[in-house]
Amino acid sequence: MEGKKVQQSAVGMSMVMMPHQANVAGNVHGGEIMKLMDNAAYVVAHRHARSNVVTARVDELTFHHPIMVGNLVICHAYLTFVGNSSMEVAVVVEVEDLYKESSRICALTAYFTMVAINAGGHPMRVPALQLADEEEHIEFEEAKKRYEANKKREKKCFVPRYYQI
Repeated sequence: MEGKKVQQSAVGMSMVMMPHQANVAGNVHGGEIMKLMDNAAYVVAHRHARSNVVTARVDELTFHHPIMVGNLVICHAYLTFVGNSSMEVAVVVEVEDLYKESSRICALTAYFTMVAINAGGHPMRVPALQLADEEEHIEFEEAKKRYEANKKREKKCFVPRYYQI
């Protein structure tokens, strides 16, 4: 299986935020932006694997700046790490106020772990990641550390104390 370069699967998506995506104060719901980020991560991972992929984990999701109705949201996503069947996708969301002559502002960032699955729903091998420059090598090594740390964590479902069936 031949490796692929980071830029071969990178994606940029944009959308104007509408009133139905916000609260009464005009702030866009975080879940709306997270959905856009998840879609971008899906496209990147699917392009790389050329198979169906699922979201396995989201790390370091950080809200840096509010997004309001009427803002243009630009979502950039690219691979930082590839394992056997899993891929880490960095997603950066910028916001632009279309009414002002201003530069874009970083609004959200996160790392999505996507897993390639076959027709039977089982993890499948994906192409290696070909790194083109020093920056990609640094990001790869940082992502590999996150990957290894996450593998060591016990996987359990958290159930709140007040949860009732």
